[in-house]
Amino acid sequence: MRNVSISAIVILVSIAAAPRRGVFDAPVRVAGGLVSGVPGRDPSVTVFKGLPFAAPPVGDLRWRAPRPVAAWQGVKKADTFSSSCMQTVADERKPWTYEFMTHTEVSEDCLYLNVWTAATSASEKRPVYVYIYGGANTEGSGAVPVYDGEGLARKGIVLVTVNYRLGVLGFFTHPELTKESETHASGNYALLDLVTALRWVHDHIAAFGGDPGNVTVGGQSAGASNTHSLTASPLAKGLFHRAIAQSGSSIAAAAGGGPRTLADQEQLGVKFAEAKGTRSLAGLRAMSWKDLSAPVAPSSTAPAPTFRFGVVVDGYVLPASVRDAFASGRQNDVPTLTGANKHEGGATPHPDVTADAFQKQARQRYGDLADEFLALYPAATDEQARVAQNESSWDQARVSMYLWAMNRARTARTKAFTYFWDHPLPGPDVEKYGAFHTSEVPYVMNALAMSNRPFTDDDRRIAETLSSYWANFIRTGDPNGRGLPRWPAVGKDPAVTMEIGDKNAAIPVAGSAARQAFFEKFFARQQPAGTR
Repeated sequence: MRNVSISAIVILVSIAAAPRRGVFDAPVRVAGGLVSGVPGRDPSVTVFKGLPFAAPPVGDLRWRAPRPVAAWQGVKKADTFSSSCMQTVADERKPWTYEFMTHTEVSEDCLYLNVWTAATSASEKRPVYVYIYGGANTEGSGAVPVYDGEGLARKGIVLVTVNYRLGVLGFFTHPELTKESETHASGNYALLDLVTALRWVHDHIAAFGGDPGNVTVGGQSAGASNTHSLTASPLAKGLFHRAIAQSGSSIAAAAGGGPRTLADQEQLGVKFAEAKGTRSLAGLRAMSWKDLSAPVAPSSTAPAPTFRFGVVVDGYVLPASVRDAFASGRQNDVPTLTGANKHEGGATPHPDVTADAFQKQARQRYGDLADEFLALYPAATDEQARVAQNESSWDQARVSMYLWAMNRARTARTKAFTYFWDHPLPGPDVEKYGAFHTSEVPYVMNALAMSNRPFTDDDRRIAETLSSYWANFIRTGDPNGRGLPRWPAVGKDPAVTMEIGDKNAAIPVAGSAARQAFFEKFFARQQPAGTR
């Protein structure tokens, strides 16, 4: 009997010591052919890097909707990130250090995605998160180190990062482009890239152990803005089931300036072509990316013109602005998680403002409401002004986000969850930058290992908590789960948001009811008629 027990123990030890089989043990079929992945740093995770989801948008395909992938022979080994889309690459741009930046080669041949999965079978149907990078729609990459998907993959999520065209190559509009298009639209090529990537996920993610019926799309900064655009686009209908927008939801942004119209942007395209010395689309397609992106020189009589192309209401990808799509209830109605960071939007760990400057800014911004504002945020001294600078920035951001969520609730049947990230990212510049724009990303991705910052056990605890909230939301549409402080959904009363990071608890959206009422009154004046 003793020999039988020893044999059983030996068998169990052998099973435990055997390599864990994953989907990288056999090729996976996708559009174009077979691909094989490689083990991640944790061998339980398989990584597939540089999977093409569209044909290279080069030559005559520049400024066209994505075309199908060309087939290849044999098995493509997906062990290397593709080139990133055309942009200027920098190793760091403080406060963003190496781990936040693009480091691959750049090319117009850039429409590739990456998959991290811990599934061992195509039948597992794990929830999927498609992550869209930030970078003002002019830089970024699915290969940025802090977007590494291994941390969430270990929590049962199939993580996908996607490249999309940037700058003038992603958003250029011109009458000739509109005329040649079957959809009578131009611009928004970046959004078309993202829709095509979502269709690829819908068609192929099951082979990686993912569930095409449980897909979350999300991103930070420009990635958050693009997520909102996808939520408003009929082309993305049914391709995702939840949305995450980090540093990207405010009623102020929704009101700002109104949507760009196709007609206006087409004329900007004509002026751009003339500034580049050509009137033809063929001439623009023949130019190198560097020539297209080079600043236009000033003339002897006028300063150099600046051109910035972005998301446009084109009647196809976006029949209406994001604001109008939500107001009319035509959005893709999915549960949404969104938030803001403590030291972005005008707040810093050590504000450098004088009482005179703060009061002047208040009168310029708030006009006849300035006296009421200054009574709520007194700034008789420089020290008071520095306190008021941060407190007013925080209250304004949180109230703006709360009002955005309440406006959304008028037509949405799904829940929204908001947050306020408060943890300073450690490092030599922590006293200067604190919890800056993008600093939450390595925590929610559970990707601290991709940075050489001096993380402590507290940082690792925070990353474990935040990535669990994110994984729960990706899985169910609700961030709450066993062992986590309760995160309330947005409701009219009480007006709260979830503070996350050093503290994980619901807090009021403003420092007082009077401060909330002030910003509600201020923002009501900013909204176009019919959206209040």
